[in-house]
Amino acid sequence: MLAPVERHTVQQRVYLELRRSLIEGQFEAGEVMRIQDVASRLGTSTMPVREALGRLVSEQALEPLPNRSIRVPLLTRERLDDIAAARRLIEGEAVRLAVRRLTADDIATLRRITRGYDELTAGEEDHGHRAIYNHAFHFGIYRAAGSKVLLPIIESLWLQSGPFIRASASLYDGADGLSATHHHWRIIAALEERDGEAAVMALGEDVERAFELLRDRLAREETETTP
Repeated sequence: MLAPVERHTVQQRVYLELRRSLIEGQFEAGEVMRIQDVASRLGTSTMPVREALGRLVSEQALEPLPNRSIRVPLLTRERLDDIAAARRLIEGEAVRLAVRRLTADDIATLRRITRGYDELTAGEEDHGHRAIYNHAFHFGIYRAAGSKVLLPIIESLWLQSGPFIRASASLYDGADGLSATHHHWRIIAALEERDGEAAVMALGEDVERAFELLRDRLAREETETTP
């Protein structure tokens, strides 16, 4: 009886760690997930890794390849547009709910996270850490919404878009004349005023900005590869 429980616990732990890493953008779009390499990094056998990767494939966070390898999905315009539209819709509703529930302490925490994000972008180029700050900011709001239905949906969307958001972090750096946290500060200002519509608008523009930078990158790459 103990062995199956232990095995399940290890498999679940591996799954949750890979899931967290994907959501926080610790893997890049197109990166191949080699079972042996992942097992070595996590200090476990290949079986729980294989099971966890299969589960993530079923959740569309990863995709199988013809050679039986598994990779993080590639950036495509269609996938970007699909995920961006869903995120604006679902996350906007979570923000609308959170406006009425966020406490002064919650908003102070969002300010600390955003200041930390600003300090990070000013001092280094670790885009993986930027993704962690970005995740902490957004989910600090979404959890405050208090919806047991919306939160898992949002987590699923971030599971699919995490690698894309990491890619977009390297494209900020004032490329459009705005800081990486410009829209985060706008969201905070709207939350402090309890202005739901302004908060939803700023959130939508924050999401759209990240995906628009990625669309621009794809367009440049297509131009460069065109004979």
